[in-house]
Amino acid sequence: MVIIPSVFKSFDLLAAQSTRQGGFSRAPFDSLNLSLSVGDEEPVVQRNRETLCQYLGISVSQLALSRQVHGNQVLQTSEPLQTEGYDAIITATPGVYACVSVADCTPVLVYDPVQGVSAAIHAGWKGTVAYIVRKTLEAMQQGYGSNPADCVAWIGACISKESFEVGDDVAAYFEDAEKRYEPGIRKYFVDLKEANRRQLLEAGLKAENIGVSPYCTVKDNDRFFSYRAGKGQTGRMWAIIGRPA
Repeated sequence: MVIIPSVFKSFDLLAAQSTRQGGFSRAPFDSLNLSLSVGDEEPVVQRNRETLCQYLGISVSQLALSRQVHGNQVLQTSEPLQTEGYDAIITATPGVYACVSVADCTPVLVYDPVQGVSAAIHAGWKGTVAYIVRKTLEAMQQGYGSNPADCVAWIGACISKESFEVGDDVAAYFEDAEKRYEPGIRKYFVDLKEANRRQLLEAGLKAENIGVSPYCTVKDNDRFFSYRAGKGQTGRMWAIIGRPA
């Protein structure tokens, strides 16, 4: 039902990314779809959400959620909420859990153990090239006094470099080290995990404090939802982080 990032194991922290397994939705949303915006049945989605949160030992009412827009706006909150327009959420309130929704896009979870600040980031390719990870770290510094050198981060399961085929228009936004050109098909393959890892490093995180999931949502589509593998019709997973009350 979930994967637990080992990079956070020494902290009193809830951090997890859900998989597609363990829920009640029917195909093509089978089975643990957590989105109300993809055409799935609302009562079933609500049951999925409650099942996941119960498994994690929290309540749906403790989540801070936003309807994402593939932008780079960052929300700071001290209370649970449901809003829209933000692709990153920060909280320092125990018992409030920042949450983002993904299906191929990159979830990035960040924790500052010194100031007790958590952040959940939704970084698709548009958010990545708009430096949403960097903007989130800047907001943590300005709003909570976080030092990036103290922070620990995890880059979750998302579409891998081997599966993220793009044209020149998208590839132009990425550094050479984050893409590979295949002349036979005249396409590039972009590494979103590496692009976001670079932003974390440039923001001041230590390399040893960054964990990266080995999973690809396309290649491991039996375990994870993938927008690309599902040809646009699929469910969504959550990445959640926060301190227990």
